[in-house]
Amino acid sequence: MNRFAPLAALAAIVLTAGFAAAEPTSFVLDRAHSEVGFNVRHFFTQVHGRFNDYDAAITYDPKNLAASTVSATIRDSSIFTGVDRRDAHLRTQDFFWADKYPTITFKSTKVLPGKDDKHFQVQGDLTIRDVTKPVTLDTEFLGMGPISMSGHSIGTQAGFIAKTTINRKDWGIVWNRALDQGGMMLDDDVELVLNIAATTPMNPTAAAQKK
Repeated sequence: MNRFAPLAALAAIVLTAGFAAAEPTSFVLDRAHSEVGFNVRHFFTQVHGRFNDYDAAITYDPKNLAASTVSATIRDSSIFTGVDRRDAHLRTQDFFWADKYPTITFKSTKVLPGKDDKHFQVQGDLTIRDVTKPVTLDTEFLGMGPISMSGHSIGTQAGFIAKTTINRKDWGIVWNRALDQGGMMLDDDVELVLNIAATTPMNPTAAAQKK
């Protein structure tokens, strides 16, 4: 029997307990592994798009969700659906009017527990085209913990998926086209899907080692 095994087990217990009881953790986005996306019905299919330029600050406390907060800023000119002509139209006054309203913002007002410790709701104010409305993000916590590679720490990592469905008309986005057969080209409801990878800010030494 390895005589160091009990010591290693004890150390693991102590570290795990310390992590669980930690203060709220502040995160920044790992944008290489995140996506701010949306889905909207177009005729009989769903069109998926995303925003490529965004930033967010996250504070997460799994032991005290009320202490958790989220704020985000998205540049709507960075919208991308894979079709240049459609993206250009989405930047116009018919939709986001990016020249006049260059950013979309979200700021949480409350975080509430869900059905289990992996699910919770983030309530907050969503501002689009200078119109602010309350929304609720149904959020799943995918996990959190310290990460190291090749002996070098890259900080604490956390993952979340958040979803909500909004009516775009509530924010003044009303453009549509009637079909000859009846009905409209676009649905009013838009599903927002946020796949979030977050990390604790790295100190300069760790950042240099990662490079």
